Amino acid sequence: MAIEKNDLQKKLEAKEETLLHIEELNNIGSWEIDLMTHEVIWSKQLYLIYGYELNSIEPSFELFFSHLRPKYIDEAKTILQKVISGAKRQVLQCQIVDKCENIVDVVLHAQAIYNEDNTPIKIIGTTQDITQLRRIEQERDEMSQLMEYSSTEIYIIDIENFNYLYVNSGACQSLGYTKEEFSHMNIFDINSQLTFDIAQVMKEKLIENKKYVNKTIHKRKDGTLYHVQAYMHLIQYKGKNAYVIFDTDISKNVEDEKKLQEQQQVLYHQAHHDNLTGLPNRTLFHDRLEQTIVASKRHKTSFALLFIDLDHFKTINDSLGHHIGDEVLIEASNRLQNCIREEDSIARLGGDEFTVILKDTKNINDISNIAQNIIDAMKKAIEVKTHALYISASIGISLYPNDATTSNILIKYADTAMYKAKDEGRDNYQFYTPKMTEFAFERVVMDTSLRIAIKEEQFIVYFQPQIDIKTDKITGMEALVRWQHPTKGLIPPFKFIPIAEESGLIIAIDRIVMKKAMKQFAVWYKEGLKPGVLALNLAMKQLNEEDFMDTLLETMQEIGFNPAWLELEVTEGQVMDNPELSIQKLYELSGMGIEIAIDDFGTGYSSLSYLKKLPLDKLKIDQSFVRDIPKDEDDVAITKAIIALGKSLNFKLIAEGVETQAQKDFMIENGCQYMQGYLFSKPLPAEEITKLLNRLLT
Repeated sequence: MAIEKNDLQKKLEAKEETLLHIEELNNIGSWEIDLMTHEVIWSKQLYLIYGYELNSIEPSFELFFSHLRPKYIDEAKTILQKVISGAKRQVLQCQIVDKCENIVDVVLHAQAIYNEDNTPIKIIGTTQDITQLRRIEQERDEMSQLMEYSSTEIYIIDIENFNYLYVNSGACQSLGYTKEEFSHMNIFDINSQLTFDIAQVMKEKLIENKKYVNKTIHKRKDGTLYHVQAYMHLIQYKGKNAYVIFDTDISKNVEDEKKLQEQQQVLYHQAHHDNLTGLPNRTLFHDRLEQTIVASKRHKTSFALLFIDLDHFKTINDSLGHHIGDEVLIEASNRLQNCIREEDSIARLGGDEFTVILKDTKNINDISNIAQNIIDAMKKAIEVKTHALYISASIGISLYPNDATTSNILIKYADTAMYKAKDEGRDNYQFYTPKMTEFAFERVVMDTSLRIAIKEEQFIVYFQPQIDIKTDKITGMEALVRWQHPTKGLIPPFKFIPIAEESGLIIAIDRIVMKKAMKQFAVWYKEGLKPGVLALNLAMKQLNEEDFMDTLLETMQEIGFNPAWLELEVTEGQVMDNPELSIQKLYELSGMGIEIAIDDFGTGYSSLSYLKKLPLDKLKIDQSFVRDIPKDEDDVAITKAIIALGKSLNFKLIAEGVETQAQKDFMIENGCQYMQGYLFSKPLPAEEITKLLNRLLT
């Protein structure tokens, strides 16, 4: 009997231990209340739920209610009363506060135990910690709400027939359908680009990878379309194989991307095209030239490269302003495009320089014809506002592969040939020859040497006396520049002035000459000599420099030069390029007490209406008219007319280039009082002029 009792005891203990494990596994604590003795018993797990160590506190009604959150106390008392009164098992879902002040969600189950008289003697029950379950339920509810009310379109699709099993409010709002309407629809109804075959491929990829991403277009109930990004995942939904789709409206992104692409195209175009003319720029030209070389090499064909420079464009730009110059460039580019074939390529390198690639040229005649067409087209008058402007073009031509096979050398040779066209009088085209390279090198050397000469002020001033025939006295001197090269000796102006004018270095040279000439005149006046008026050539380009007036005043003040000693000579052609601006600038000079003379009068196209408005003191008769007097009847007639015009406008008249007694006699006879030329004196250095002035004093 003892053995049987021990076995039974062990079995009971084993069952009790199993029960404890079950309670621990399910986070359930059991309890009982003796209604006769009011004794309360808690299981181990219940102690843990309330945050106590086992048997560390005596359980009681009061302890239970002290942990119950206040809002649940009345309900708990009511349920206990029902149990005591004989009600069946009661359930209370509530919250307690454990020892550590943590809020714990619990479910209480309670029921009464009765004796033979059907009198309740105990209440037994369980308390289950459902905090984690409540959190899961809460998160599930929150996720459900997030899905339902998300602006993202969410669909759950039957993977077999592509019908909608679920759609959220966001989908209904985006597409304009109700949930009821969606329940009778499938994915093809809103995907205008989706076909059954595409859907099958999508399905296969989903089954294989569990997810799939693509872009598509949705069609709203009202027929409008919009772009979406779709993220699809394979799931189980209510026992069916399905997939969930998260669709995001990316119409704005698509539009922004389109605008970005358009902006990129604009930026690419701006980076590779000239803003003014719309032609390819230097960057794109080089790229096309390289492509043409590759294609010509592959197909064994030839092509020609034309380097085009507009003649006298800088004069228009400087005299009439950049806005007029821009209009000329636009018209010039249009004419160039009309002269070439569709397969050819034209570009503006910058300024007034253009290039043309004539592809697949068969013979020289074809190239010559196109070049001549360009020259002829450029000669026609360009009407810009109130101006009728005339330009021409100088064109240099290099050939692939005859002259070179690389882009840099082809450009170099075409540029060299263009300068040869300039030297040949402009308004023509020249094919490259090897001899031109030597010529171009000389120009580069000359340009470099000029820059050094300016830095080191290697220029000296010669002076040519101007004579009053009535008194036979010197009334002034024209300052003429010479270049005293350290190794090549004295270089005359005609060898370097054209290059200086093209490169813009002439302004710096003129300033050096002006300062040196003024210094010398100030010395002569200080020494009591009488050199008269200093005649200086003034380019309108120099006059238009912003700092010219300030520089001129500072120079005169620094040297002690009287403005009344100065006469500035401007050429007729430059004045007439922009007579309004010339009048304004020349009046500023005249207001300073400086005399103004028109140089080379008769060689330009003067307007008498403007001529009489200019603050002029003197007209210089160009030596080209004087040279053949009195033999050439035309020169005689022109010179007489110039003298008569000058007298009628009360201008002084001076003839330059007088070399013979016959020329002098003609001028005296026709009333020209002032002269200069080799008959009186050639241009002399300052030392020789000093000796001459001293002799005249004695």
